[in-house]
Amino acid sequence: MGGMKRRLTGALTLILVLVVASAAQSQPLVGVLGITREVAAVEQRLKDSREVVVRGFVFHVGTLNGRPVVVGRSGTGKVNAAVVTTVLISHFNPTALFFSGTAGAIDQLLRPGDIVIGTAVAQHDTGQHAGGGFERRGLRNTITGEIDPVLMPAPPALLAAARSAVTGLTLSPVTSAEGVHQPRITEGVIVTGDVFVSDPVRRDELRRSLDASAAEMEGGAMVQTCRQFGVPCLVVRSITDRADGMALNSYVQFLATASENAAAVVAAIVAKLNPQ
Repeated sequence: MGGMKRRLTGALTLILVLVVASAAQSQPLVGVLGITREVAAVEQRLKDSREVVVRGFVFHVGTLNGRPVVVGRSGTGKVNAAVVTTVLISHFNPTALFFSGTAGAIDQLLRPGDIVIGTAVAQHDTGQHAGGGFERRGLRNTITGEIDPVLMPAPPALLAAARSAVTGLTLSPVTSAEGVHQPRITEGVIVTGDVFVSDPVRRDELRRSLDASAAEMEGGAMVQTCRQFGVPCLVVRSITDRADGMALNSYVQFLATASENAAAVVAAIVAKLNPQ
């Protein structure tokens, strides 16, 4: 009798596992990108992860909070981000895409570990140098023929999911020379360029001209690529530095903490996405 009960319990457990796995597989796939050392915090959260290599690019496919997810590794900079975004979209056909990683603070009220969810993303080094100085311009969408705005807005549905996901979410405290800080989750403009911003003059210009909150090197390229392919996307960044003369040292110091915080927020958002 005891043996029969154990077999019955085992069978029911197996059925439950298969049902859960089937439910996950029936949901649309979501993509997450980040440079290798920063997106590792997302990869570590995956369940039942398997590695898939596509044209030399390493992806990890698994589940994140019960949702099927593919995580891709990008190199640094806009070209690398655009290439891996294209490969991920072409091979995996995700219904939404996120960029998870770190950034420098353009808004000087931000501190290491704080989160910025990109309400809009701009490429700050794209435009025209003329007699009056540098004029930022959007780039032409080669599929639609339209000019993208300088500030490319985030999709309302993803912003709504993000706002719902972070309500009540608490991140781990960050210890720095200034003391212990409880990271905040904010929204703002994220700017992208093929340059690591570590100059207060440049930083303050980005704040004045674009009302930027944070600067990084990949998000704008992902957004531009996603707009051409019609894939909704969102950039989530956590602060490592103040984009000043100590930026590189601060980046190294707070890389792990900031990467972990960005991953925690992205994971929470993925869990809130509505099945499509």
